[in-house]
Amino acid sequence: MDALVLFGLAESLIEKLASRAYEEVCQVLGVHTDLQQFTQTLSYIKSVLLDVEQKQKELVRSLRDELGNWRRLLEVALTDAEYVFNEVEFQNLRKKVIKDNGGRIITKVDHFFSRCNPLAFRFRIARKIKEINKRLDKIAADRIKFGFQIIDVPNDTPVTHRREMTYSRVINSEVIGRDHNKRKIIDLLVQHDNDQNLSVIPIVGLGGLGKTTLAKFVFNDEMISRCFSFKMWVCVADIYGFDIKEVIIKIINSANDSLKGDAPAYQQNYRDLEIEQLQNHLINKLTGQKFLLVLDDVWNEDRFKWIQLRDLIHAGAPGSKILVTTRFNSIASMMGTVSPHILEGLSLEDSLSLFVKWAFKEGEESRYPHLVNIGREIVKRCGGIPLAVRAIGGLLFSKYETGDWENVRDNEIWNLPGTDEILSALKLSYAQMPSDMKKCFATLSLYPRGHTFDSFHVTSLWRALGLLPAPNRNQNQTLKYSANHYLFELLSIYFLQDFVDYGIGFAFKIPDLVHDLAWSVTLTTTYSYRQHLSFWEKNPLILDKFLSKKYKYVKSILFPTVGIGPNSRAFLNACTSICKHLRFLDLSDSTYETLPRSIGNLIHLRYLSLENNSNIKKLPDSICNLLMLEMLILSGCTKLEALPKGLKKLINLQHLEITTKQRVLPEDEIANLSSLQTLRIKFCNNLESVFSEIKLPALKVLCVANCRKLKSLPLDIEHVPALERLLVDNCDILEFSEGDEGQNSNMRLKVLTIVSMPQLMTLPHWLRGSVNTLQYLSISSCYYLVTLPQWLSTMNCLKTICITGCPNIMSLPNDIRFLPTLERIEIDGYPELLRNSQLEGGESPHTHSVINEPDEIEELE
Repeated sequence: MDALVLFGLAESLIEKLASRAYEEVCQVLGVHTDLQQFTQTLSYIKSVLLDVEQKQKELVRSLRDELGNWRRLLEVALTDAEYVFNEVEFQNLRKKVIKDNGGRIITKVDHFFSRCNPLAFRFRIARKIKEINKRLDKIAADRIKFGFQIIDVPNDTPVTHRREMTYSRVINSEVIGRDHNKRKIIDLLVQHDNDQNLSVIPIVGLGGLGKTTLAKFVFNDEMISRCFSFKMWVCVADIYGFDIKEVIIKIINSANDSLKGDAPAYQQNYRDLEIEQLQNHLINKLTGQKFLLVLDDVWNEDRFKWIQLRDLIHAGAPGSKILVTTRFNSIASMMGTVSPHILEGLSLEDSLSLFVKWAFKEGEESRYPHLVNIGREIVKRCGGIPLAVRAIGGLLFSKYETGDWENVRDNEIWNLPGTDEILSALKLSYAQMPSDMKKCFATLSLYPRGHTFDSFHVTSLWRALGLLPAPNRNQNQTLKYSANHYLFELLSIYFLQDFVDYGIGFAFKIPDLVHDLAWSVTLTTTYSYRQHLSFWEKNPLILDKFLSKKYKYVKSILFPTVGIGPNSRAFLNACTSICKHLRFLDLSDSTYETLPRSIGNLIHLRYLSLENNSNIKKLPDSICNLLMLEMLILSGCTKLEALPKGLKKLINLQHLEITTKQRVLPEDEIANLSSLQTLRIKFCNNLESVFSEIKLPALKVLCVANCRKLKSLPLDIEHVPALERLLVDNCDILEFSEGDEGQNSNMRLKVLTIVSMPQLMTLPHWLRGSVNTLQYLSISSCYYLVTLPQWLSTMNCLKTICITGCPNIMSLPNDIRFLPTLERIEIDGYPELLRNSQLEGGESPHTHSVINEPDEIEELE
């Protein structure tokens, strides 16, 4: 494992031991003296690790191998210590639950601790701590053979240089140096306009060269839009070994999007259809259409599969074209009907222009000609790879010391054996990350190439694995803030792309080259005893390989591909009986009808998901023994008859998603979830009301969707005083309470999204209480919405207003476009709306308006 990653792990353990709450628990348990010695040993090792980071490359080959073994032993010892500390935390939570229940435990909490024998627990924990201390003492003494010294660093000194960065420059779609490539591709696409044969034009190049960027550049060109009224974009990315069915589904879905314009489409679930039915759907979509289809990132070398797909796509009108991007000449030759367009690196001048754009604020480079000259030498090493150029430019943004730039230019990481210049460039950015962020970045390798990430899933994994720094309570910092900070840091150095903010989270992808980097660093930072398992494909034989006891230290199990989940009972039993140290268990899209009671033995578990399991009817009450659980996801469990009994024991729970057949939720239990910050209630078709009598003091995010019988949803300062984000979607009979016209609820909503709420005619008065906090307002598919209140123009922080699919709205508040913070107005409307809202005559210079014409609305209907 990377020395600085180990440094971060040691540091996080020291921080935990130093906390007042932990110290009090250790005093009660009688292990305070043992932990004091442990803390001293950890501090000693932490100081040695700084010298390891500096000198490890100077060691002779034989000692490097020994150093690898030394680090693995240290890693195992620190991880074992972490597990012991988790047991101490669990015992503390258990005591609190007993106290909250008046000294009683309704069910047996766990099999690790005996309620009547606390002395046995103290003895066992003290013995484990002493044993780990011995191991750490030996590891620390072995530093002498490597010649490592102790380096003292003040606690408040960062191990790596942290920079403050703005992120506005990262979201920059400008393409440099590819105009001539674009013209050549367009010429190939528009020539032979009535050719009866289906033309396939490949773009070939190394990862990171910008093949996808070039394809997008072409795809959105005006001439292409005029020539091809029907355009489809499909990212193939070796879908499950180029599964024909999956590729067809992607093409059909893209075709649906093309037909429906930019409006969100509620797409049919095609996975349940047979291949024969799917090919009929595809042929119906393409027949008579002159289309352009982009197949991005193709890895398939099986000619038979390609011919199968090509024959289905051939149903389009004459002149239809396919644009393919791939890394392999062999694939281009197999698929292409013309000579492939070989994408080469940027010229030195174009590379320098791109570098300057990312390394300086606009026009700032003229003040630092000496840095630009160093930059010219740096970009020579990037090999014309735009991704590498951007990454290094982002690394140097807002750095003006000559030494910083020379260090990047001269850093020996460029010359690491076994790596090419491109990966070395990205590794340099990786090397500059703080140790916590390095561990977070490495987890991205657990997801397949081309994966569309959801920030919630990724940051939940980080939280569950304990990779995020502890929140600063004095500054009211939350774990979510820390996680998003890391996401924006990765975005700032171009490690993320296609980044979309959808109000309550983010969607993004990572370039292939960055995925390669994550994979390469994982090979050196992955725990020696396999701590993370990720299953990308539906293959029971693969699952059965992971049932041996060598996987007992596994921390996380993921099924990241949508629609693919576990169904092996033996695998599930192994998870609960062997993998006792699990912290993250993702069983989404599984087909289990029940879970074993032994799931309650996973006392370290922080995250449990059964999302979209449409078979499960009942959950064991032992789930409520998972006192460390922070996230429980049961959305999409449409046959679940009731929530498990004992939810009130989950006092650590911060995120809860529910789908249940219950008419009334167990409010007396939910009321005890004092840490709950996010509640999502979906597809509860029998539910009639939500927390009508309870208060959730920590709740910040509330999502209620597809609850067809829901009548009431109390939203006031009494029930949800901390609420910041509210989403209501497809609740047929729900009505907001209007409140008094002069009412000011002092709510602090930041985001309000309303979708398909038939009863909504105008916004409720209680929203006025968010006059100083509301930033994002989106209303869609509300047929009877006729007006927005005039007081909306008094919202002091409103940045975005989106009104779509609301054909009866006839006016907007006067002067709303002059709100000081407003950045975007997007409206489906009629000419009357344009006149009444006065948007025709101009708008505030900082506001961007999108007015969709009426025929677009009619087409959607």
